Amino acid sequence: MKTLYIVRHAKSSWKYEGIDDIDRPLKKRGIKDAHMMSEVLKETIDRPDVFVSSCANRALHTGIIFGNTFKYPLSNLKISKSLYSFSDGYLVKTIKALDDGFDSAIVFSHNHGINDFVNSFGNEFINNVPTCGIVGIKFDTDHWKSIKRGKTFIVDFPKDH
Repeated sequence: MKTLYIVRHAKSSWKYEGIDDIDRPLKKRGIKDAHMMSEVLKETIDRPDVFVSSCANRALHTGIIFGNTFKYPLSNLKISKSLYSFSDGYLVKTIKALDDGFDSAIVFSHNHGINDFVNSFGNEFINNVPTCGIVGIKFDTDHWKSIKRGKTFIVDFPKDH
């Protein structure tokens, strides 16, 4: 059994002119939501075996907040340039390439790739995963590379709290 938690990065700021999209920071609300949602998730699950984040500032900051909440060693946080994509192709490749020694993983990434992924690999249709939304999917396999449609068992969004 493999368990995946996908987190869309928290709300980011558009107020800074002249910075590249990849460098956009979190808004105050995004930081607050990331702390709240990481605490909510921590009450529900055991710490995932591996944390993987897009290299974008907003995703990485979200991942660091979750990592701190779960007391995950930040030196072990895996940063993926390929997750800085807005399609599910690189998300699928990243997840299927996870080491089989990890039974659970949490991935911090971006939409539209997240929406496409959770609707292709989960069994519950989700119209839109909002910022800092969390979706958990269980896969009946021992190998990440073999994941197919799994069972969606967590759908949790900041507006629910």
